Amino acid sequence: MPLEEYHKKRDFKATSEPEGKEKESKAKLKFVIQRHAATRLHYDFRLEMDGVLKSWAVPKGPSLNPADKRLAMMVEDHPYEYRTFEGSIPQGNYGAGEVEIWDEGTYEPIEKIKGKTDDLIMRAELHKQSLKFILHGQKLKGEFALVKIKNSTEENAWLLIKHKDRYAVEEDYDAEEHTSENSKVTAYLQEKSRKKKMTPPKA
Repeated sequence: MPLEEYHKKRDFKATSEPEGKEKESKAKLKFVIQRHAATRLHYDFRLEMDGVLKSWAVPKGPSLNPADKRLAMMVEDHPYEYRTFEGSIPQGNYGAGEVEIWDEGTYEPIEKIKGKTDDLIMRAELHKQSLKFILHGQKLKGEFALVKIKNSTEENAWLLIKHKDRYAVEEDYDAEEHTSENSKVTAYLQEKSRKKKMTPPKA
């Protein structure tokens, strides 16, 4: 059961995160990237597949520069309903902090196979631990790859890589520079930093 680990980690009486269940994927697959200030700030990269959201935590955030091979740690599947989740996860709960949507849209495999749905193609590529897809987002567009790191000490370590295409950039790309000025996550981080400065050091 793909969502078993997700449910096990959460108390839905204490958090507003969706409990959710598996669903049948439609013709156009969705993706979402959530900016998440938890113990550390990171970006959650989620691809709709097999009725759930296959998920990776990307510490430095995604990049449009092909030279940037961004570490992406695969985490538990999330329900499809999580795609629209934004808000606070209370202290004491798994992933406590603030979550907001950084980018969203649809995606599709680069290589189509006649007679097979996009979902089936992506599931086969996930099984091979090498996914190649096109993102149709507001910030992220064009071809990307997610590849499992072989011989890594971390079993769930992958790389998120931008392919060279017309959407690729050569300059440094920092996802933080492409965040809304009214970001609730940024406000949360600033408040957290202010409280830390006000807390007197222990004797």
